Amino acid sequence: MKLSSFSLLFIFFFSTSLASQSVLTFEDVMKFEDINSPVISSKGNWIAYGVWPDRGDGKVVVQHTSKKKEYEIDLGANPSITFDENWVIAYRNVPLVDQIKAKKDKPRRGLALLNLANGEAEIMDSVSTYSLSNNGKWLAVKRYQSKEIGDLKHKNKKLGTEVFLINLETTDRTELSFVTEISFDSLSNHFAYSVIDTSGKENGLYVYSLDDFEKGTISNSENGYYSNLTWDTKQPRIAFTKASLDTSFIESDASLHLWNANGNDLRTLVTADETDEDWALRSNNRLTFTHDGGRLFFGLMPQAMVDLDAKKEKDDEEIDIYAIDQIVGDRGMDLWHGDDPRIKTHEKVTFTSRKNRTYTAVYHLERDEWVQLADMEMPFIQIYHNDKYVLGNTDEPYLRDITHEGFFRDWYLVNLENGERTKVAERISNGSAMLTPKGHRVLYYHEKNWHVYDVDTGETRNLTFGIDVPFYNEDHDYPSQVPGYGIGGWVDGGDAALIYDKYDVWQLSLIRGSWRNITDGEGRAEKRIFRVRSLDDDNRYRNNEDLFLTSYHDMNKNFGFYTAKTGKEGVKRLLEEDKKFTFVEKADDSKKILFKREAYDEFPNLWVAEDWRFKKNKQISKLHMDLKEKWNWGSAELIDWLSLDGKFIQGVVIKPDNYDPDKRYPVMTYYYRFFTNRLHDFNEPKTNHRPVFAQYVSDDYVVFLPDIRFEIGRPGFAATKSLVPGIQKLIEMGIADEEKLGLHGHSWSGYQTAFIVTQTDIFDAAVSGAPVSNMTSAYSGIRWASGLARQFQYEKTQSRIGESLIGAPEKYIENSPVFFADKITTPMLIQHGDADGAVPWYQSIELYLAMRRYNKDVVFLQYHDEPHHLQKFPNKLDYAIRMKEYFDYYLKGVGEPDWIINGEVYLGK
Repeated sequence: MKLSSFSLLFIFFFSTSLASQSVLTFEDVMKFEDINSPVISSKGNWIAYGVWPDRGDGKVVVQHTSKKKEYEIDLGANPSITFDENWVIAYRNVPLVDQIKAKKDKPRRGLALLNLANGEAEIMDSVSTYSLSNNGKWLAVKRYQSKEIGDLKHKNKKLGTEVFLINLETTDRTELSFVTEISFDSLSNHFAYSVIDTSGKENGLYVYSLDDFEKGTISNSENGYYSNLTWDTKQPRIAFTKASLDTSFIESDASLHLWNANGNDLRTLVTADETDEDWALRSNNRLTFTHDGGRLFFGLMPQAMVDLDAKKEKDDEEIDIYAIDQIVGDRGMDLWHGDDPRIKTHEKVTFTSRKNRTYTAVYHLERDEWVQLADMEMPFIQIYHNDKYVLGNTDEPYLRDITHEGFFRDWYLVNLENGERTKVAERISNGSAMLTPKGHRVLYYHEKNWHVYDVDTGETRNLTFGIDVPFYNEDHDYPSQVPGYGIGGWVDGGDAALIYDKYDVWQLSLIRGSWRNITDGEGRAEKRIFRVRSLDDDNRYRNNEDLFLTSYHDMNKNFGFYTAKTGKEGVKRLLEEDKKFTFVEKADDSKKILFKREAYDEFPNLWVAEDWRFKKNKQISKLHMDLKEKWNWGSAELIDWLSLDGKFIQGVVIKPDNYDPDKRYPVMTYYYRFFTNRLHDFNEPKTNHRPVFAQYVSDDYVVFLPDIRFEIGRPGFAATKSLVPGIQKLIEMGIADEEKLGLHGHSWSGYQTAFIVTQTDIFDAAVSGAPVSNMTSAYSGIRWASGLARQFQYEKTQSRIGESLIGAPEKYIENSPVFFADKITTPMLIQHGDADGAVPWYQSIELYLAMRRYNKDVVFLQYHDEPHHLQKFPNKLDYAIRMKEYFDYYLKGVGEPDWIINGEVYLGK
């Protein structure tokens, strides 16, 4: 066979290109830039986004979407574009070197104001926050609080700070002193701010009219404390709370007020003494106007919780060194009682949030009356914007159940007129109940079906019982109640709801009980998952209205965008490729859409579509376009196999660009549960507990990401039955070197890794991060970050035993690696942070000691004061390096790391 000159040239350039590819190093990973916080301007003419490396300094990039116009803000982060498209505002971070050098007084971030007309930028230092008016013409910049006022250190932590109010059209600015809160109204006509100064004499709430820039006083009082500034969205009026500060800067109870700019009218809605003696109105609050402006929601606090914060002066009693009450009064002890609703650790972790919790009340503005809605028995209210009802819920009856069963709530319909409540759903564990926009129906999921409660009749109907597809999670493999797939929105104010099965979108009438599969069953037929994506964050639709859908093919793992219509059946493809597409946002005042496109070997750059039909699309950002020229990044493909018990399973295989089919490769396997949905994910290089796929692939590894199918009662065995045949498939395909097989997992897959190597000797090295190794001891342990007992995790959730330790001790033993440590032949590297709040780090000690007892090849990395996932960069980098060295040593025979061969002697801190 003769080769043409073109073929010879192609082969030459292709091979030369591959030869120029390099290995992705740890320095490359640290320097690798990512896009974050992307935004599109109101008319879609500009986008702005952060470009920051894993470690180091970054910038904000601003690009025009049709012209070749681009600006950069050095050290910029979290950009905003003004509505009029004239300015970009971005925080300006402190250079990393300066952060590292600073010991006590850490440098503070600033703010950059970029003029899009000329590219000039102004830098302001020491900025804590800022606020833009909705029309984009005004900017308020709030500085950080100075620890010293003049020559004095001030003890008032509520003291205001410097604010600049800037007219962005003229660049004129007004300096305001001692400002605590700032707020523009929604129509951009007024700017309100509250003041607390050093003397307390100028404390008050003030307002500027942005039309003529006249300053007015809403309310002021010596030592007053004004907070919770909240504008009505439709009228020029602002609600706020007012309290006073004593000489020790302790606040009093508050009152609730409403000021209307029309007529300069100030009303007192609720005074401090109007509440029941068991309740208090405080500055710790959250105010919410209903959309029609008819009601104002606010919060009350239990007086008992307020009293806990009150300063109590110590008695000047004499000290009697033998007085028992005085002595034991200084004890350090927590009392755990068998009848406690919460176990003590959970009680302590949640104490601050419970102490500061507010209980919702509503003020009816037209008739000047207020009603308390929530109380200790029903603490939680979901606010809705109809004029009759809200929903309340409580977990109080089920607090003891949290320990071993999980979380449950009762749901109530609450009357806004009088606070009366009607229970509509009991012991709900999956999701929340939802009130329709009209307020005439309550929709909730329970025991594998969707139910609707009729507000007028008090009757409940099962909506999905007669439909021949499941609306519960078909892949649920936990011993808990099966969840549903959620809803996509409301039709005609809630006369119907858009409800998901695994694949399709259904329109279910809440009035008549009829249904329509608006994706026409195409999802289930083709294994494509459709979901509704609102373009404007409003999930309300009319009948016969276009729907924007995202799609994910459950077999091929690719993504796309489709469209359908409410009230009709059928879908239409808009955009779909063997890639991943992610909707970012729609421009507020334009049809333009900002989205991302990515693949394993394509960085997720930003694209702009002219509208949601995606007929004209343009790539705007162009980061890492030379990705495969610089590094041997590799390519990803899908394979499948049958588990040991015949289940169909898929996995992702990532091969080097210079993959040689006549050569067998070391394989690094990384997994958790379902990972094949990452086929088209760009694996962002980050220094952390996860391996960077391209770093291994570029160094002549193959990376394997298998799915795992679990069984209740046998999670460890199920993982083994799923994974090992996948490894054998790689060997049969000629990809894997059977003498060079590595396994890596963290947390739940750290457990799986530790267990799997007790059942098979197929792996040549294993890395197990933060694993549970002994379910018998872990079962009655504590998740320290949440304070929750671990029992529910084994009986109902991830650990999947499905019974108590006493009820099925053999299952806990059979699924615990420590009881089979003598069977392990695979060298293992264990990693754990000793401040892990999810998996107690002594679980790794048990695994280490069990392996050590039987003279197994084991190394344990204990990272000091680190949680479940390493946070300190030196530790993250150290672990990433050791992980790579470990696999290189055992799978490639590269290097002789002394820490692997001889360990490290403790030489003090």
